[in-house]
Amino acid sequence: MAKTKQARMFDIAVVGGGPSGRIAALRFAKSGFSTALVATNGGMPDGRTTALWQKSISLLEEIGVWPQIRENAAQLRKMRMIDDTGRLIRAPEVIFDSAELELEEFGFNMLNSNLNAVLEEHCATAKNITLVDSTVTKVDFLPQSAVLHAETGEVIEARLVVAADGRNSLVRKAADIDVRHWSYPQAALVLNLEHSLPHHGISTEFHTPTGPFTLVPLPGRQSSLVCVESVDGAERLLEMKDALIEMELERRAHSILGSFKLVSQVQSFPLSGLSATRLVGDRVALIGESAHVFPPIGAQGLNLSLRDIADLDKVLSRAAARQQDVGGQDVLKSYEANRKSDVRTRTQAVDLLNRSLLTGLLPVQLARGAGMYLAGKVGPFRRLLMREGMAPGSGFTLSR
Repeated sequence: MAKTKQARMFDIAVVGGGPSGRIAALRFAKSGFSTALVATNGGMPDGRTTALWQKSISLLEEIGVWPQIRENAAQLRKMRMIDDTGRLIRAPEVIFDSAELELEEFGFNMLNSNLNAVLEEHCATAKNITLVDSTVTKVDFLPQSAVLHAETGEVIEARLVVAADGRNSLVRKAADIDVRHWSYPQAALVLNLEHSLPHHGISTEFHTPTGPFTLVPLPGRQSSLVCVESVDGAERLLEMKDALIEMELERRAHSILGSFKLVSQVQSFPLSGLSATRLVGDRVALIGESAHVFPPIGAQGLNLSLRDIADLDKVLSRAAARQQDVGGQDVLKSYEANRKSDVRTRTQAVDLLNRSLLTGLLPVQLARGAGMYLAGKVGPFRRLLMREGMAPGSGFTLSR
C-alpha cells in the first residue's frame, strides 16, 4: 500500500473514467470549477457503440470534443421500426425521418473506443482538471467537504463528489444510497458487422418475441447490432462458428443490408435494471449508471447520463454565481428535483417496450399496434414522439 499523501482541495471530484465521468469533468472544468478526475486510463477494450442525439452532441460541442469524435461517427437520418413478432396482431412498419423535423440527422453512432480515446486526450490537457490515475478505496463525508482516498495513496478533498463509477458504485455505497434492482429473462448480444449493402444512415429495429434486434449505422458499410434474446437463445448464438452466426443474423435481418461479416467479437450481457432511491447525499451527486441502468434499447443510456451532467452543471454554476456552497444540500436537492422526472419516465418507457414484446397478451399487442399505427399515420403524434425521443419536453413544441 502506498504511503498516504497530503490532501489536495478541489471544488469538485469526479470519480469514474467512462464517458460520463470524463464528459462531466470537462464540463465542470469548462464552467470554471477546479476539478479532480479520479480514473484509470486505458481500461478494458470496448467494442460496443454509442448513439448520441442532438442535445448530447450540443454538450460535446460546448466542451470542444465533438469535431474529433465526428470524424469517426455515422449519421442517423432515419429510424425504421418493424414488427417481426409473427403474432396474431402485428403493428405496421413505421419510419421516423429527421427531415420531417427539418434536421439533417437525429444524431450519430460511434465506437466507444473512439469516443473514449478522444475524451481521454482532452482530459489530459484540459485546464482546471487534475488527473488522478487510480481507483477510490474509501470516501469520508465531512460537514464541509468529502475526502477521497485513492489506491495510490493520493488524498483528494472536494466540496462535492460526483459519482460516475458505474452500477457497482463505491461512492454511492459510501454515501449509503440504496438502489432498486430488477432483471429480465433475456441477454443482449452486442457486435459490429460489415455488410454488402449500404445502410443509407437508416437505423432499423426489428421487434421480435425475445426483444429488439437493432442495426445502427457505423461509418462505411458497417453497423452495430444489439440482439436481445432469451438466455438460452443467446447461449446458442454464442456457440455458433462465425460463418453460421453471420448467416443466422442475416436471416433475422431479412437480408436488408445484404450479407454479413463479423468485424468484432460477440459480447453478451444479461439484461437488468437499477435505479437509485436518491440522486444526492451529503456532499455527493450521482450521474450516469451510478444512478440509473436499463437495457440497451432506444439508445437512451448515455444520452440520459449527459442530461444528468448538463443539469448538474447548470445548478452548480448558478450556485457558484450566487456564492453558494456547491456541495450544500439546498443546491443538490435542486439537481435531484430537476432530474427525477426524466430518469423515471425514460426508465419506465424502456421497461414497458421491452416487456410488451415478451408478452402474448392480446390487449398489450393491441395497445402496441395502435401506438405504432398512430405513429405511422398521424404526423403531429409522430413528430412529438421523435422530439421526445431526443430530448424530454421538446415534443410538445410542435411545428407544421
